[in-house]
Amino acid sequence: MVYTISDKVDKNDDQIQPPDMDSKFQRVKAEEDDSRPVYGPNEQWRIWKNVLVIGFAFMIHFTAFWGASNLQSSINSEAALGTFTLAAIYGSLILSNIFLPVIVIRWLGAKWTISLAFVAYMPFIMAQFYPKFYTMIPAGLAVGFGGGPLWCAKCTFLTILSEAYSQVTGIGADIVVTRFFGVFFMFYQFSQVWGNLISSAVLSSGNEAVETMSNSSINNVTQIFNEVVNISTQTRDSGDICGANFCPGTALEAIPNLTPPTPSKINTIAGIYLVCMVAASLIVAVGVDSVKRYDNGRKGSGSGMSGFRLLAVTLKQLANPYQILILPITMFIGAEQAFIAADFNSAFVSCGWGISNIGFVMICFGVCNGVAAIFIGSIIKITGRTPVICLALSLHVALIVTLLVWRPSLDAKLTFFIIAGLWGFCDAIWLVQINSLYGILFPGKEEASYSNFRLWESTGSVITYAYSPYLCIDVKLYLLLGLLILGASGYTMVEFIEWKGKNEGLTKKGEFRLVKTAEKSGEVAE
Repeated sequence: MVYTISDKVDKNDDQIQPPDMDSKFQRVKAEEDDSRPVYGPNEQWRIWKNVLVIGFAFMIHFTAFWGASNLQSSINSEAALGTFTLAAIYGSLILSNIFLPVIVIRWLGAKWTISLAFVAYMPFIMAQFYPKFYTMIPAGLAVGFGGGPLWCAKCTFLTILSEAYSQVTGIGADIVVTRFFGVFFMFYQFSQVWGNLISSAVLSSGNEAVETMSNSSINNVTQIFNEVVNISTQTRDSGDICGANFCPGTALEAIPNLTPPTPSKINTIAGIYLVCMVAASLIVAVGVDSVKRYDNGRKGSGSGMSGFRLLAVTLKQLANPYQILILPITMFIGAEQAFIAADFNSAFVSCGWGISNIGFVMICFGVCNGVAAIFIGSIIKITGRTPVICLALSLHVALIVTLLVWRPSLDAKLTFFIIAGLWGFCDAIWLVQINSLYGILFPGKEEASYSNFRLWESTGSVITYAYSPYLCIDVKLYLLLGLLILGASGYTMVEFIEWKGKNEGLTKKGEFRLVKTAEKSGEVAE
């Protein structure tokens, strides 16, 4: 028997209505289409297999990418090479998101777009063997141009799988897509754990100072530990130099913790990361089904648009009040990720504790991020979206204020982990909910909406990386706080408009379909 969304929605209507924006989620009133594929009884497990394999491949791939990215502001700090490379990545990602996703996905399909886009990231790792401006910047541009198709293909694949799973099980497609995104981001954010574990293990190997400090934390203070602390106290005052007071161009003589590791250790890390990226590409190529199995004849994009058509719709979407209102919070996601990866690691962790400890702190970030991502969907079903968003807003404001007043030091190691963990928790909420929100607000236009998400997220990141070499940390924190407040205001307006329309009975009843199939007439619905 073939199930459509409308077959099951009537029976479980009360269960699938989310607490907010229910006007965007109405059951599909369409006759069964003979062109729909007939799925076997075990198809739901096969769909889950694809979701899990994609998530695992992204975890392996971004184990390498995030592990290398988190070190850039510290190991390639000369002339801000690492920071400018990250800016090049997100700058090219902006152009990539506009022009490339639909064209590449139409040519290659979602599966092969993911597999081959992984290859575009490899020059970034290779450039770590010889980090110069003429090797790092082109490699960063390659990452950006591969990133646009990669993320749009991932989002498209997951939404296609969501509708197929909804047809098989009768569960509301809006619930399924949130669940799949949550599972994906759990894998994705755990890449922070493994990538940073690798970098920390290599950087700490043979480091007698780090080993001595670790032993002293268990066996109380030893003589060597005291010598290290005394030397550190004589050479710098973390309260005057690190944290919110940190400014670009601080001399290494003032902060010995910022001394880069040896080239042999960097080369070892780069070699391991390169193997991870190759493995991720092969995992997708071998372990993921073709999207044609579930796309119902869908070609290229959710609405059949060409690349130029997508560009027009992407720009046209800026006239949509919802897009304008959620634009600041989307930019904030990119900005806060850039801050934690570059500024927090350099000004707080490296300066206050040491470069070799970046990985350990970011592991905490990744664990909290991944765990939060997997549970967010279930929490939303109980509390609704708004309370969770309010929690993330409150925590993030508190974290930014804390960073403005806290002065990192060796005596407050636990604080590094607390801040990184809570930041990861907030980031998971923003990622899962804002990603899902784009699908909710703009159903049937997956590539257009997700291109907008990646476009403005990347804009937030590239602006943050671009001014990073020139502004002090306290100024950056104030800018980040202002963007967060502006983004929260825009999101609140979206919720208010929906609430007002619902109460006044002005919300029109329409269709909800995550993946819009081609209409028989061949026309594309706007």
